[in-house]
Amino acid sequence: MEALTDLKAILHSKRANIYYLEKCRVMQKDGRVLYLTEAQDEKQYWNIPIANTTVILMGTGTSITQAAVRMLASAGVLIGFSGGGGTPLLMGNEIEWLTPQSEYRPTEYIQGWMRFWFDEQKRLQAAKQFQQQRLAYLQRVWKKDSDLQMQGFNPNDDDIGNAFESFNKRMENAQNVNELLLIEAQLTKNLYKVAVKRTGQSDFSRQHDGIDNANAFLNHGNYLAYGLAACTLWVLGIPHGFAVMHGKTRRGALVFDVADLVKDTLILPWAFICAKEGATEQEFRQQCLQNFTNHKALDFMFDTVKAVALQGAEA
Repeated sequence: MEALTDLKAILHSKRANIYYLEKCRVMQKDGRVLYLTEAQDEKQYWNIPIANTTVILMGTGTSITQAAVRMLASAGVLIGFSGGGGTPLLMGNEIEWLTPQSEYRPTEYIQGWMRFWFDEQKRLQAAKQFQQQRLAYLQRVWKKDSDLQMQGFNPNDDDIGNAFESFNKRMENAQNVNELLLIEAQLTKNLYKVAVKRTGQSDFSRQHDGIDNANAFLNHGNYLAYGLAACTLWVLGIPHGFAVMHGKTRRGALVFDVADLVKDTLILPWAFICAKEGATEQEFRQQCLQNFTNHKALDFMFDTVKAVALQGAEA
């Protein structure tokens, strides 16, 4: 059995795995965490490499033992329970996820965060920094991702470039967070239009309870991004309630702020591409997880949140 100290040897920002499980039982066996599925003629056990895992999302028909939870907590793995297909999220601590219990979280980032968070103008500046980083990441990834460019998602195209230019100008002039939220929503709406045009999904309308594949994939992919965001904040010791944009009514809103750093870049275009190609939910999920790895989404989230927090520490 691995020593508990070995389970966190891989930095969370470098971990590769997110699991969505359904119709199975998660358990601890011989010092490992496994999930058990019932095949037609036999039971099958599958190993979960918990030291290289950030999040486990448990869907319909799942159960988990106390011993498995203890090992997952020792490895710093977050757990969420959801409906089928990864949404909606049914139960979690800190709104989004069941987080491992540990008093030994870093303090420098939450202390830096608190130094600016109670000042409305400084909070607005942090929100703008998040949006600047979000757009820079999108442009950087789309410029180098040949698969996306083959599908027509090229940041140098006029309609995409115009959307970015308008967003940047309006964002810089935003006077408050509510105005910034409207500007951010307009950018995403424009990117939906781009995706519809590139993939021919002309009947698309964004509906969170929509049953078409594009809407379902957007919901599912967003929850994967929420898992990465929750993991980032847990590792850095920043509670989810101290949002810089969302959060008027949602205590877990900082999770949404951090997830927004990558959602438009890595989830949005592939939801439409996979819907057009008739991909299965599992194929779409694998595409998202590969995107997270290829484009170092967790590294980017950690770097952005740490930079904003440490700027607060220096204020």
